[in-house]
Amino acid sequence: MIGADMTIEEWKAALQEAGIPCSAKMEQQTVRYAEMLKEWNQKFNLTAVDEPEEVYEIHMLDSLLPLARVQVAGRVCDVGSGAGFPGMVWAIARDDLEVVLLEPTGKRCTFLNAVKEELGLDHVTVVNRRAEDCRMFREGFDTVTARAVANLSVLSELCVPLVKAGGRFVSLKGSKGAQELSEAAYALKVLGCNDPQLLSYQLPSGEGRTLIVCEKTSATPSKYPRPFGTIKHSPLKEK
Repeated sequence: MIGADMTIEEWKAALQEAGIPCSAKMEQQTVRYAEMLKEWNQKFNLTAVDEPEEVYEIHMLDSLLPLARVQVAGRVCDVGSGAGFPGMVWAIARDDLEVVLLEPTGKRCTFLNAVKEELGLDHVTVVNRRAEDCRMFREGFDTVTARAVANLSVLSELCVPLVKAGGRFVSLKGSKGAQELSEAAYALKVLGCNDPQLLSYQLPSGEGRTLIVCEKTSATPSKYPRPFGTIKHSPLKEK
């Protein structure tokens, strides 16, 4: 989708159309975040897209639109946060959330902490760990989310164990989300989720998006998550 340009005014209009409030503070923080992404990308290679006119749609708006489609409250974890999408964007939009950004790469965590300090986001915590190594967070979040991290069959085993019973796993996917959901249905069930909800929509550029919302109804068996190598090479599948 590289090449989709959007001004900050067009970004605000898209939020208004989606029913997402945008204060002057939120706008200012978003602009500064986009500036920092471009600045830091020169040395850290955080993303292939760093021009603000592309970032506003490809990263910022893409991260925000799920908030108009699913209820998010309380304690939130963004697994494999990368440069902060969607978790940092959610924190900018919602200061009522307690947001944990889980990111295994140290240089990205350095960037995320710099954004947190620059924007005064005291309700954000950056954790430099892999999801499968976070037993201390097990079943500790109301919502766990991830964007552009891994196939859903793998991603579900990394994320669902972190969700408390009664909470949600919200996965941001592209246009092939339905296919990934079909392949991951068994894993989600084993890990404690009920029948997922699939929501399809488009960005203003026409790029297709899929939001997969999984309600967790029971505790995840203690043997999950397995080591990452095992998850990657042997995703949970029905025998």
